[in-house]
This record gives sequence, structure tokens and C-alpha cells, in this order.
Amino acid sequence: MHNAHDPKVLPIRDGVSPSCVVLPSQGRGLLIDFLAERLPAVAREDWLRRLALREVVDEHGRAADADTAFAPGLRYYYYRELQAEPPIPFEAEVLHRDAHLLVADKPHFLPVVPAGRYLQQTLLVRLKRAFDLPELSPIHRIDRDTAGLVVFSVQRATRGIYQALFRDRAIHKTYEAVAPWREDVVFPRTHESRMEESGHFFRMHEVAGTPNTRTHMQVLEQRGRWARYRLEPESGKRHQLRVHMAALGLPLWGDGFYPEVHDMPEGDYSRPLQLLARSLAFTDPLDGQSRRFDSRRQLLPLTDL
Repeated sequence: MHNAHDPKVLPIRDGVSPSCVVLPSQGRGLLIDFLAERLPAVAREDWLRRLALREVVDEHGRAADADTAFAPGLRYYYYRELQAEPPIPFEAEVLHRDAHLLVADKPHFLPVVPAGRYLQQTLLVRLKRAFDLPELSPIHRIDRDTAGLVVFSVQRATRGIYQALFRDRAIHKTYEAVAPWREDVVFPRTHESRMEESGHFFRMHEVAGTPNTRTHMQVLEQRGRWARYRLEPESGKRHQLRVHMAALGLPLWGDGFYPEVHDMPEGDYSRPLQLLARSLAFTDPLDGQSRRFDSRRQLLPLTDL
């Protein structure tokens, strides 16, 4: 079967791989009708423009046009476009690069991969363009709001080997966070809970049931009402650290999702979430060598809060 993530029929353009849509096994009519209904974020007129430019291509390399019929099960490739993308005035630092891995130190506010209103202003696309690495792909991800380490696979041939490290929890990850200090919450501690999607935006929440998340926590520094924490997640659920700290009554400084949603205006960078992916350590599955990477970024001093 054709690999939906292998751009064999359309090349990477400006660091962006083509997107793929698969036609259902049943249907009739014209391709343009399906595209306009299935992907309404792109206006019908814009789909017609792209078809006229021969920028919608099937898995066999055949360009579609306005009269192309619906063909059940066929894959089509196209380029994702944004009319207006807000610039993000922060740059990542590359800490390591070899034939198999690239490790970047990400700033706050920069998304890792294209999504929503971000395409060119993402870490992945910036790195693809900067280093001409068409097969570059993140092995894991951190939130746009979180700063720190992100590991990328440079080539598809060895990607699965490194992805298995995260899947099998064979990587030791540490984070730093700044949150309130409470004398009644004892540290060090381990927080376990069952987390599921809440159905509200992209938020998660804790529910009753067998725990599927675990985080080890300790205090690194405390000044007045605030403290700096070391967080070591054993599991990797979305927003796990933010949810666990908020559940203790210790929401992270600058968190716009937990315990309540507080959306910041576009372009407001005044309250960066105080969460940093500080270090990653693992045994390289290819050569057996021990590897450790540490972020060079710093969270806010407690005296500044």
C-alpha cells in the first residue's frame, strides 16, 4: 500500500510535505465535490484554482482537474496553504545533529508541527528548510507552549528504531516547572491518575479508574509563594504535567488551559508557560552508546514573579 507520508508524487515545497486525502470506498460524482465537502477549510474556488494549477495529484502521479471523477479508494496529494500566518519571533537552537538524529532546543510559543493557523512558523518546517532534510520527522512532541528539547529522526530508514524508545518508555525525561508553593503538599511525591480527553478544546482531565499516567515530582527551589519543580513523567499523555500539577492545586505559572482556559491575544508573548523539557537520556539502539541532551534555556527566576 502506498505510504501516505511518502511524498513520491509531489515534492516537498518550502519545507512542507504534501498532505494526503483518501477517497472513501463508496461514492460518485466529481472529485471537486468531494474535496469541497470533505475539506471545507479550503473554499471551493480555491480547490478549483489548485486543480487548474495541477497541484492536486493522485498516488500514480496523475494531476486532477475540475472534471476528474470520484474514484473510490484513491489517494490524492495536495499542498496545505495558509492565507495569513502570524510570525513567531523566536528561534530554536540545534544542539545535536548526525546521520540519524537531530535534537533542537525549542523556544516557547513555537509549534513543533504544522497545525491550525501555523505552517511555515513551526519547528519542523523551519528545520527542514534550514538543513534541507526532506525526511525529517519528530520522534516525539511537546506543546507549543512548552520550551525545551525535541528529538527528530533524520531518515526514514531508522525512524522506527528510535520511535520505539519512546513507545517502550526507554527514555528518561526530566522537566522543570514553576508553580505556587504550598506547605500542605508534601514533596517529593509521585502523582498517579487516569487521564482522558475532556471534550473541551484540547484539554485533558482526571477521571476515576485505573491510573494511566504517573509523574515523579520534587522541589528544586522555593522562594516565598513560588517554587521550581523537577517533574519526571513515566507516561506521556497530552498535557500530563500541567494536569497533574493543577490537580494538586499548583497550576503552572502562565498556563492558559489549566485549571481554567484563559486565551491570550494573538501575538501576546508576555506570559510564557513555565514548563521546560530540560533533559533526555537514553541508550542509542544503533551503537549502544549512552546519550544525554540538556536544554540551554531557563525559566523565569522566582524572584521575578
